[in-house]
Amino acid sequence: MPDYRRRIIDEELDDVFTALPAVSLDGPKGVGKTATASRRASTIMTLDRRDRIDELAADPTYVDRAAKPLLIDEWQRLPATWDWVRRAVDRDYRGGQFLLAGSAAPVEAPMHSGAGRISSLRMRPLSLAERSSSAPTVGLKRLLAGDAVIVGQTEWSLPDYVREIVSSGFPAVRTLTGRARRMALDGYLERIVERDFIEQGYRVRAPDSLRAWLRAYAAATASTAAYTTILDAATIGDADKPSKPTTIAYRDVLTQLWMLDPVPAWHPSNVDLGRVSKAPKHHLADPALAARLMQLDEQDLLALTANAMIGPQQGAALGRLFEGLVTLSLQTYAQAAEARVTHFRDLAGTHEVDLIVEAGANIVAIEVKLAPVVQAKDVQHLLWLRERLGDRLADAIVVTTGDTAYRRPDGIAVVPAALLGP
Repeated sequence: MPDYRRRIIDEELDDVFTALPAVSLDGPKGVGKTATASRRASTIMTLDRRDRIDELAADPTYVDRAAKPLLIDEWQRLPATWDWVRRAVDRDYRGGQFLLAGSAAPVEAPMHSGAGRISSLRMRPLSLAERSSSAPTVGLKRLLAGDAVIVGQTEWSLPDYVREIVSSGFPAVRTLTGRARRMALDGYLERIVERDFIEQGYRVRAPDSLRAWLRAYAAATASTAAYTTILDAATIGDADKPSKPTTIAYRDVLTQLWMLDPVPAWHPSNVDLGRVSKAPKHHLADPALAARLMQLDEQDLLALTANAMIGPQQGAALGRLFEGLVTLSLQTYAQAAEARVTHFRDLAGTHEVDLIVEAGANIVAIEVKLAPVVQAKDVQHLLWLRERLGDRLADAIVVTTGDTAYRRPDGIAVVPAALLGP
């Protein structure tokens, strides 16, 4: 693959695959799992065709005989594969033997979890650092260590981020433009409704209801809206609403397809921050899917920033999608740093921080602002949190659409999204 561009997850695989016997790459269709895994494989078994599934099912010992590393792509189509690999690892625990790539949880769960034999890595759409030709100047690992140097300049501005929101982090989709890209994203979403749900064993009785629910979920991007609120937004004026079990099934199947990537609420320990909200922040796998579901293209999103007559819900859409883009990127950077991403909000809504990145005892608090300039009101929650966490807070930053990274006199770092990396 001469045109392959290394991903951040390649660094993770370089670090662990020679020591671990089997690694599963999990993520939605189209994120590049096959391309990344294929570069490390001596043998590739792709289970996207019935004849290949039948071939492996008839001869499971192929898993042992094949030249290693062996990549089994779309392994979930033959769930027994997981147990065959697990047993092979029991017989031979040498590192670097198996790669499994899956775009959905199997309909029939394997007999064994694979704990201790098969390790999992989440693969997401391209982060901003993986899309840009410029190297980021502020790394999350250094922020977590508390010794980050906040420097750098970028030529990126709001139109560049809007372009990236709609371009998508799916490698094949982002090479397209205009109508072709819109059709590709529409087709991706339509496949979920018309085919992927069925393949997961769930027949959608009312596809239009599922489409409406997806649109309402997209509109709730980066919010903690209750699922009942999302359902109400999807069924305005509809007396015959889907039942609660039906909407729970939507969420379950979309989770199995790696299409939902919510940010859980942070539950701090050894510090009193009051009564804390437990609601997750909603995110689809790629903000481009959310923008497409809301029928917002590049020109539409830029118009939202210039039109003073728009309503508050439309006006918030771009800010939420920008936070979605930053969150997608931070999830990738955090995984590389062995860190976890959450968010904080107290029940009263008095204090909230968009993103909390935690690695061991070290914490980085992050606010995301769709603006090039940071004002005092933009850092007040970060300063409040720093007072309560003390030395546990390794750093606090505001991610912006500005052009310069710097540290404010109050110690809060200001970092353009394009300059933030792993």
